[in-house]
Amino acid sequence: MWWRLGLALVLLLAGFVYLNNTTLLASRPAGEPVLLAHRGIAQRYHTEGLDYETCTAERILPPTHDYLENTIASMRASFEAGADIVEFDIHPTTDGQFAVFHDWTLDCRTDGTGVTREHSMAQLKALDIGYGYTADGGETFPFRGKGVGAMPSLEEVLAAFPDRRFLINVKSRDRDEGARLAAVLAALPPDRRANFMVYGGTEPVEAVHRALPEVKTVSRSAIKDCLIRYVAYGWTGLVPEACRNRVVPLPVNIAPWLWGWPDRLVGRMRSVGSSVFLLGPYGGGGFSTGIDTAEDIARIPDGYAGGVWTNEIETVAGTLRK
Repeated sequence: MWWRLGLALVLLLAGFVYLNNTTLLASRPAGEPVLLAHRGIAQRYHTEGLDYETCTAERILPPTHDYLENTIASMRASFEAGADIVEFDIHPTTDGQFAVFHDWTLDCRTDGTGVTREHSMAQLKALDIGYGYTADGGETFPFRGKGVGAMPSLEEVLAAFPDRRFLINVKSRDRDEGARLAAVLAALPPDRRANFMVYGGTEPVEAVHRALPEVKTVSRSAIKDCLIRYVAYGWTGLVPEACRNRVVPLPVNIAPWLWGWPDRLVGRMRSVGSSVFLLGPYGGGGFSTGIDTAEDIARIPDGYAGGVWTNEIETVAGTLRK
């Protein structure tokens, strides 16, 4: 009798888990995919042997357009191409501003040297941010002289795009930097502040999360905590507190293994103020690309209404909008 009762309970539990997580019985979240342009429209580069020290400006592909990442022109072109959100990077400056620039140091892309955050905004404005780009091993530099004064401040981005959505990448582990960014966002009206998300180092991102819990954030430790807990008991339909008001990036080859993928998972995260973004396949070395190729796009579920993270907004947007 006891083993029959145990078997019945196991079958009931298995049936509950299936019915509570199968997408076949789920209501589909409303809307189209939300497209996020990583660094805006930018120069692409070879990714073979890429590591965190690689100067990507020295290995760009032959240019097909004139846009440089993290510039006002690139952001504007990204929105015009179909982006709903543009990602950009920031560094604090010695005069209390934030510079919009990717690299920790200036030596790779610009005609300057040294740590980015050890300069004033005026000094950074004087640099040529297109100086180091080459597609032929240094034979030619197609953007040299074209990027002088093109490094924007965060204030300039806010002024140029008063109603657009952005994901801000904090490049450091500096808690004070997060507090400073939170102060900038806190000064915005609540409806405009809702247009911003923040990710990056654990310490500054958690400083933003504590100061402005309504702003969606994510760090490596935060997403690890969220997903481990979701794998542990997300099958119940409960969403961990660690997942609340977060950006939830998911490699497209990992997402199908999570409870309720795609519709229930996207809906559950929305219910706690979070947004799921599909990345490209996760591989070795800790890197995941964006949804950048036809093969990546083909892996997006039909009717998917979550976010899509791409480095190729100018081509991906047209394909997905069809």
